[in-house]
Amino acid sequence: LSVLPKDTTAEFSAGTGERAALHRQRSLPHRPPVIPLVARMADQNTSGTPAMTEREASRLDKFKQLLAGPNTDLEELRKLSWSGIPRQVRPITWKLLSGYLPANAERRESVLQRKRQEYFGFIQQYYNSRNDENHQDTYRQIHIDIPRTNPLIPLFQQASVQEIFERILFIWAIRHPASGYVQGINDLVTPFFVVYVFEYIEEEVENFDVSSLEEEALRNIEADSFWCMSKLLDGIQDNYTFAQPGIQRKVKALEELVSRIDESVHRHMQHYEVEYLQFAFRWMNNLLMRELPLRCTIRLWDTYQAEPEGFSHFHLYVCAAFLVKWRKEILEERDFQGLMILLQNLPTMHWGNEEVSVLLAEAYRLKFAFADAPNHYKR
Repeated sequence: LSVLPKDTTAEFSAGTGERAALHRQRSLPHRPPVIPLVARMADQNTSGTPAMTEREASRLDKFKQLLAGPNTDLEELRKLSWSGIPRQVRPITWKLLSGYLPANAERRESVLQRKRQEYFGFIQQYYNSRNDENHQDTYRQIHIDIPRTNPLIPLFQQASVQEIFERILFIWAIRHPASGYVQGINDLVTPFFVVYVFEYIEEEVENFDVSSLEEEALRNIEADSFWCMSKLLDGIQDNYTFAQPGIQRKVKALEELVSRIDESVHRHMQHYEVEYLQFAFRWMNNLLMRELPLRCTIRLWDTYQAEPEGFSHFHLYVCAAFLVKWRKEILEERDFQGLMILLQNLPTMHWGNEEVSVLLAEAYRLKFAFADAPNHYKR
């Protein structure tokens, strides 16, 4: 998956010509168009600067007004963020919604300085111990996993980026001995890292050379990514403690929920002896990051940060909506192997904001129907 050539990119970003889109659609069976994983799609607000529609400009204004006050109303910010956050204000909005930054504008700068210093204090204190006998296994596993994180995006193959990820994950593991480092946590750094890089650059991110950033900017991105990832993991830590009980419970809940909302799909899986754990463990462990392009994950997380318990409770409904979305394809598969290949390689490469919005709306509908009446999905 390489990035679109510059001229195609420009055309794509500007959203010009339905003919090009039609041509792409027609040529799909022969040679799928290569769409970058993060950036440069007309319906994205993760990157690039296509001309804003009136509606987008008006939404951006609402965000700016809300963020400009002396005290940001977090409840209003959540409501506004639920349907997506404009790229320009996403970094500050994520920091506020995750609880990393205070609502009070005057205190933000001092909090940032203190937290960034604190993080680099941990680095000084702990990072040299990575080769000690009791930490060797943790560090080795992190070192193996990092190159596998988004292997198709050049940004993440840069040595300096991989070192940043190693430090973030090692420090997190040392400070959370109850779970330590578990494979899958490495994925959870990437959305924060990409969003916080956007604070400093205008261009697309996939091929961006981070060594061109000033050292202070890189340190800020690293510390902010660490703290926001930590906040996220605080809410789902039982996903990663011994035997990963949180994930076991969520997969069980997903199975019960699907059996209620789409009995045909559930029975079909049972008939061909497909266990939910075989495919949905990854959905819970990696928060669907392995199933969706990174640009879609970033959009999804706008909503997860706006929802109460978005990464734990609401994620369950997103997974149920995601599974049922493929009911036609699932019901067409007539053996265990075919079903497993489908479920582990769902065709979402060309997804953008629109598909994610539809998925989230369906998940919200399911939550509304089932969340407050758990008996609905308990057999």
